[in-house]
Amino acid sequence: MKNIIIYLIILMLLVFAIPLIFTNIPVQETSSAPEVIDDSSYSTIRLYHTSDGSVEELNMNEYLYGVVAGEMPAIYELEALKAQAIVARTYTIYQIKNGSKHENADICDSSLCCQAWISKEKRFARWEDGKQDEYWNKIVEAVSSTNKKYITYNGEPINAFFHSNSGGKTELASNVWGGSLPYLKVVETSGEEAYSAYSSEVTLSKDELIVKMRENYNDFEINFKEPEPIKILSYTESGRVKDIKIGTKEISGVEARKVFGLKSNNFTVEINGDNIKFSVIGYGHGVGLSQSGSDVLAKQGYLAEDIIKYYFNNVEISECN
Repeated sequence: MKNIIIYLIILMLLVFAIPLIFTNIPVQETSSAPEVIDDSSYSTIRLYHTSDGSVEELNMNEYLYGVVAGEMPAIYELEALKAQAIVARTYTIYQIKNGSKHENADICDSSLCCQAWISKEKRFARWEDGKQDEYWNKIVEAVSSTNKKYITYNGEPINAFFHSNSGGKTELASNVWGGSLPYLKVVETSGEEAYSAYSSEVTLSKDELIVKMRENYNDFEINFKEPEPIKILSYTESGRVKDIKIGTKEISGVEARKVFGLKSNNFTVEINGDNIKFSVIGYGHGVGLSQSGSDVLAKQGYLAEDIIKYYFNNVEISECN
């Protein structure tokens, strides 16, 4: 009888104690916080030199000195140079993280493939005498003061496109390469017309146009006696040429830019006698950050991060560990 009473007491204690035990167990919350990039993964950049095929290893910031020096005029405002440094760092991280285009290298020194890069020695040789140290120190400050900063969308580094001059309005990536990226948008920047990269002209003879077209399209023909032998068919949201008909060929404005060596696909065409004149606005593909526009915004008091968020939609500025 005594044993039964003891068992009943133990059982009653367990009945009351078990809920208390489980109630006090802390619940571990799951975090959806974005992964922060480990800086050690990107501290050394393997740079492919297109001139001789060599690969050079550089510290990230040392590499970026050459990128900012090669991509943006040093006379631009410091905040514009800082924005360029953050964009260039982001572009580099994105290329490495998503697979380099180059075997045994992370990135190359050509703006036609990756982003421009120039050595300190070559940059000094091209700057005006007496300004070299001032300009270089300004670039070093732009890179160093933004150390480890890069641009993210939903916690991931973005494909940070940039160009020289948007001609007043940027372009969607879908109109240049196809596909779409949610952080790229069409934005306007007034004041870019004050920069030398804003406007340009290319004039070709009719024979030169035919040669250039046939270099790319073997079956091309054109009759200049027709009412509209060259006709722009459609425009993109930003006002750039989307499609154009030249003789028997319908091609995109992006293709026309490449064929005729135009600075952008924001152009008009005029036939004057034996010549065809392309009047061009802007310089570059027009996607992402405009370098001239960045300088305009910096002059208006925008800080580097403000400039970036002006050109890229719903992004954040993150820092590597």
